[in-house]
Amino acid sequence: MSWKLKKTVVLVGMMGAGKTAVGKALAVKLGVPFLDSDAEIETAANMSIAEIFARDGESFFRQKESQVIERLLTSERCILSTGGGAFLAQQNRDAISDKGVSVWLDAGLDLLWQRVRHKSTRPLLRTPDPFGTLSELYQQRTPIYAKADLRVAVEPSFTIEETRDRVIAAIETRPDVVEMK
Repeated sequence: MSWKLKKTVVLVGMMGAGKTAVGKALAVKLGVPFLDSDAEIETAANMSIAEIFARDGESFFRQKESQVIERLLTSERCILSTGGGAFLAQQNRDAISDKGVSVWLDAGLDLLWQRVRHKSTRPLLRTPDPFGTLSELYQQRTPIYAKADLRVAVEPSFTIEETRDRVIAAIETRPDVVEMK
């Protein structure tokens, strides 16, 4: 079976939900490019997200993030992975709804912690109590992620391919997003 993507599929959710890994697998399966808004920001700024946060602050980063997401949504149809905070901004949610479809990779707090606790690349978790910070972010962000167009549960037992296939099943329910050929 092959698919024709009519809109960009934007993966949203917490850090560690699998947006990059699942997004890459999804792009390969659907035969479309994979883009990562964080990677695009890093390339444009010639520095890491953590360095941008440290030098310019989170609000500057969020402004750049919105500009990059808007630009990527108007380029070719693709799978777009966004940073964990991107979907929180109403401006980004509106742009994504207008030009694409949002898919929330909904992973539980314990799974997220298992995946991110040993990573030093998460600027928001550079706190004395990283689990407490992650838990707080999870509580704040989950109601906003729930506004996504589609929700896919991410379970600890799932492989990347199983999660990818669940995303495909979810977008197949939207004829405005994907056409099966």
